[in-house]
Amino acid sequence: MASVTNFNPHGVFLPLFLVLAATATATTRPYPFLPRPRVGYYGSACWNVESIVRSVVQSNYFTNPANAPGILRMHFHDCFVRGCDGSILLDGPNSEKTAIPNQSLRGFNVIEKAKTQLEIACPLTVSCADILALAARDFVVLTGGPWWPVLLGRLDGRISLASNVDLPEPTDSVAVQKQRFAAKYLNTQDLVVLAAGHTIGTVGCGVFRDRFFNYKNTGSPDPTINPNFVPQIQSQCPLNGNAATRVTLDLGSEGQFDTSYLNNLRFGRGVLESDQFLWNDPETRSIVERLLGLRFPFLPFGPEFARSMSKMSLTEVKTGLDGEIRRVCSAIN
Repeated sequence: MASVTNFNPHGVFLPLFLVLAATATATTRPYPFLPRPRVGYYGSACWNVESIVRSVVQSNYFTNPANAPGILRMHFHDCFVRGCDGSILLDGPNSEKTAIPNQSLRGFNVIEKAKTQLEIACPLTVSCADILALAARDFVVLTGGPWWPVLLGRLDGRISLASNVDLPEPTDSVAVQKQRFAAKYLNTQDLVVLAAGHTIGTVGCGVFRDRFFNYKNTGSPDPTINPNFVPQIQSQCPLNGNAATRVTLDLGSEGQFDTSYLNNLRFGRGVLESDQFLWNDPETRSIVERLLGLRFPFLPFGPEFARSMSKMSLTEVKTGLDGEIRRVCSAIN
């Protein structure tokens, strides 16, 4: 039987059977067989779900492209805390939104706008968790990244607590990063590939500034940073400057989905220490080299990113009585 191949206007193709093969592990090993998520889950109940989300994403991207990395990061933060259940979207005095790592998230209005339109077209049918997964994919495509079929059918979670938020830290060693990803049934290759999503990312100066001025209280920058890179970042994030000022994680290729971020690591130009560790560690370095085409067998970044995103998006999905379909994304029914 011929494989189904989907077209990405930026030239990256990902056969559907490859995505299903890659996600099989994520759906069958850690969890029993699930009737959802799956391709075409909504069927005639909401046949235009993807076109509605895509339209909202496209109109938003052209007025506020910064929401591309914002929504991608939001999807990651959602999946790493109680699974991909849209709990990051819930309001509340102690919700996940209020946790320090989530206070700089952006793009909530995009998800809510898509939900409003979907409630008109298909009332109480499409989950906010599915909208977030679709929006993350569509924003990646608009930055030049790959298209992949998003398996649908997640339910929305009812629990959202800041105390549950335990996300990867910008100073995590490779060993700690591997432990965090393994807890979500993601392997070391997934770790490197998903970290490379920073190719379109930004970060607040307060998160990493000490590394460029006073690394580990030494009074000097981290010696592993390229010396020519230090003044460039110091000028964007002065020692006494605004901690909320954001800088790109991929200098030289801001907002474009490509391998420039990985190449920067090769030359000691990683902004975050946890990212630079990926080049300094032999195991993860070999994966970076394969993604850059420097080591055989090569790993094509676009398709590999799509594969790892598909796996991550199935983390601890809610089904049956474990979840619901919200009327609005910011509040449980």
